[in-house]
Amino acid sequence: MPHYRSVGEVPAKRHMQFRDERGQLYTEELMSSVGFSEESALLYHRHSPMAILSAERADAPVDALHDNAPVLPRHLKLHDCPEGGDPVKGRRLILGNEDVRISYVAATETSGLYRDAVGDQLVYIESGQAMLESIFGRLAVGEGDYVVIPTHATHRWVVSERVRMLSVETPAHLNVPARYLSTRGQLREGAPYSERDVRGPATPLLVEDDEVPVLVRTRAGMTRYTYAHHPFDVVGWDGCLYPWAFSIFDFEPIVGRVHQPPPVHQTFAGEGFVVCSFVPRLFDFGANAVPVPYAHANVDSDEVLFYVGGDFMSRAGSGIGPGSVSLHPSGFVHGPQPGSVERALGKPGTDELAVMIDTFRPLRLADAALEVEDPAYPWTWAAT
Repeated sequence: MPHYRSVGEVPAKRHMQFRDERGQLYTEELMSSVGFSEESALLYHRHSPMAILSAERADAPVDALHDNAPVLPRHLKLHDCPEGGDPVKGRRLILGNEDVRISYVAATETSGLYRDAVGDQLVYIESGQAMLESIFGRLAVGEGDYVVIPTHATHRWVVSERVRMLSVETPAHLNVPARYLSTRGQLREGAPYSERDVRGPATPLLVEDDEVPVLVRTRAGMTRYTYAHHPFDVVGWDGCLYPWAFSIFDFEPIVGRVHQPPPVHQTFAGEGFVVCSFVPRLFDFGANAVPVPYAHANVDSDEVLFYVGGDFMSRAGSGIGPGSVSLHPSGFVHGPQPGSVERALGKPGTDELAVMIDTFRPLRLADAALEVEDPAYPWTWAAT
């Protein structure tokens, strides 16, 4: 969905000679998706991006995943996770399946250079501020921002204070829901956000270092390359493939006379999962409308909600608050906590802020999730 952008110096025509002030040719790199058939970016390097001096295996800890058995709803208190580390190596896997890995970190350090060659990343900034530096330039992000990092984009996170992040990694690509787009790729009127809400790098980021390590994640595992020159040597680029940010506060909620189903909150689409945004909004305005969700069974999906801020009225009495994650699996009927429906009647709206991830294959729990689980949660609907 990101529209065409041109940053820095690029020649008038593609794949033609482009030289620096000394007459040296820049090295042209095409970064494309789905072979050469979908979005791409064309970058111009001062040095060869292929020049490596060494390569070594970099083993990463194996994160065990446990079946949700017996099948239960879960409440995970992510603010109880240990703080520290950087936004890449400090991530703690919480939930995962074949299509998605959901991790959390309260990072206090700047990361090294990193490239994910397996799939796209979506990072939600719960709190704090950071700078995403990449081969495309700098992108300042902060509280409430979704940050999309496309496959293969070499980057690092610069952290000046603690920043809490929820990350979603996929072995495929992340997209804007197709129903929001015209046949030529523009966001339609009526979509809950527009191109004006999307931010991308605006200027090149030039670093002149030699012998630079980059950690690369591939399907075969982790490799640490040492490059002859710093990857941030791009003088210009253009195209439709680059890191971009979009604030949850720019998401425009869709409301109706009666309660609207979760798909109206959809923000991103991945293979085997979707991401939705719950933002402050007016309640349903029909006479006698019940404004909180009805009890429902997700017969085809597991539902994850990351509670960020505000008043989670339908969850009152469950122990859920900011920093909580709820997992409501397929096979379990769930809905408002006892008393929530009556308390919601007559109220004008909700000020809740939450990110939802629905997956179409069962999610399994990582050790870090089990360490911060509230064991009382499954029984809270039986409270009187």
